[in-house]
This record gives sequence, C-alpha cells and structure tokens, in this order.
Amino acid sequence: MRAFNRLMLVILSGLSLAACGQGKGGAVTDDEMTMGKADAKVTVIEYASASCSHCAAFNAEVFPAFKTKYIDTGKVKYVFREFITPPAELAAAGFLTARCAGKDKYFSVLDGVFRSQEEIFRTGDMRSPLVRVAKSAGMTEEQFMACVSDEKALKALAARVEKFAKQDNISGTPTFIINGKKLDGEQNLTAFDTAIAAAQTSAK
Repeated sequence: MRAFNRLMLVILSGLSLAACGQGKGGAVTDDEMTMGKADAKVTVIEYASASCSHCAAFNAEVFPAFKTKYIDTGKVKYVFREFITPPAELAAAGFLTARCAGKDKYFSVLDGVFRSQEEIFRTGDMRSPLVRVAKSAGMTEEQFMACVSDEKALKALAARVEKFAKQDNISGTPTFIINGKKLDGEQNLTAFDTAIAAAQTSAK
C-alpha cells in the first residue's frame, strides 16, 4: 500500500482544517451516510475519524445503546461525517473501503475498521486487517486495492472533509452536533439524553 500512502499524503497535504464555520450542522445531502427516520425532529451529526481511538471507543461502548434508544425508535436521524486524523492513511483507507462496499454496508465496514484499530496500531500492519474487513463485506483483495488506489475517490474524500470542517468549525473528533448545538469530545449516553431532550423541547 506504499503507492496509496504516497498518493494520500500528496492529496491530503493540502487539506486545510483551519475552520471558520458556525457549527450549525448544515443541510444533510442525499449522498451522506445516515441512519434513522428521515423526518425525525432531532438530527445528530457525528464527526469522526476511522483512525481516532476515542471514536472507536464511542463506537464500541456508547453507540449501540444510542442506536437502540434513539435511531431504531425513529426519534433521531443520525448523520456520520468523515474527518481525517493521524495516521491519515488509515483514516482515508478505512473511509474509502467503507464507501466502496456500498451505502448499505458502509456502517458495518466502518465498525470493522474501528474494531481493527488496536491490531493495526499494535502490529503496524494496516493492509491485512483492512483486507479482512473488505472481504467480510464481499470485496476481493483486488477490489480493495483498486478502491484505496482510486485517486478520484481520495480527492472527493479530501474535499468532503475540508468542506464540512470549515462549515461546522470542526477541529477534532469525535464531535457531535445535535440540532445545531455542538458537543465536543467523547460523550456518554446520559449526555445525549440531556442534549436530545433539550432539542426535542425546542423542536415542538
């Protein structure tokens, strides 16, 4: 994956994360990765990186209960927005793989990437775990390599990250925006209970 790493660094090196937006969440577009009822009164946007250990912890320890309580019941529309943190090559490869798997498999692939973080950081081997995750989504190793070597897709990822980081003044992950109100850093379910209750009251 050395060629991918070089390509990724060249493209992402110009990515400016100096943000100036108002942190309102912005309009959710059709090509974004979402879960839940489309017209729910509360929208929760999560900014996360596939290489962020705090994001992986949230994914494993809080998100399942959050999904059961709020997304599956139709109370919340959940939007996931990609962000790049070091090691950038893991974040980029993880997101590209998830998108190549298809919108219906995006979140299961991302979950696999999060769960592979510890192994990747411990062994220094990024390719083998990511190939395993890709294969679990029905991709071949050849398809995986073509996916993470797609310069057009990588440029599109960089453009998305820069656009939303500036729009919502994002400087780190995880960051959550709940009907325009920002929560910085890893959150527990109680914090979401409070923020969502306030958003529901305001939305009435």
